[in-house]
Amino acid sequence: MSGGFLLLTAWFALVNGWRLLAVILSAALLHETGHLLALYLLGGRAAGVRITVFGAELRTDAAHLSYPAELAVTLAGPAANLACGLLLARLGAWTAAGAHLSLCAFNLLPVRPLDGGHALELLVSWLAGPEAGERIARRTGAAAALALCLGAVWLMVRTGGSLWLLPAAAGLLTSAAREFSHGKRTDFL
Repeated sequence: MSGGFLLLTAWFALVNGWRLLAVILSAALLHETGHLLALYLLGGRAAGVRITVFGAELRTDAAHLSYPAELAVTLAGPAANLACGLLLARLGAWTAAGAHLSLCAFNLLPVRPLDGGHALELLVSWLAGPEAGERIARRTGAAAALALCLGAVWLMVRTGGSLWLLPAAAGLLTSAAREFSHGKRTDFL
């Protein structure tokens, strides 16, 4: 577990309470369970987990999986959040539904190490080769991360500042810098 994750979690709990933190962490746990279930069903194995400010990153030995199988594993986390979020919304559990749907949407952003960035790289690699996948994912991720970072900073300034956008903006800026500097591909989902 990274120190940044622990600090952000403690700050969130102090400001918003442990109950909301538990809802968000349970959505994150279901997300990672979706990845793990798909990985095991498709013959892969988990090699480790790292908890960061962006959440859990699952290290896999998915190198022997086909592009479609690895894409299915990558999208299984957001799919689990989407299904659970829709079910909870139908049941009227709006806070929990919002946590699941927000986590799904955030993870589908085309920025690595998020699932959307990894899915984009896998899809393009499958269709046009790994070099094209890396190039497109790097360029798209860098542009998206930079645009989202600038948007978060603009929103903070415009609205008088929700400091909760600051960690996301910093993380996105870090991702953009890594992609612009031709950062190396990670093995995390």
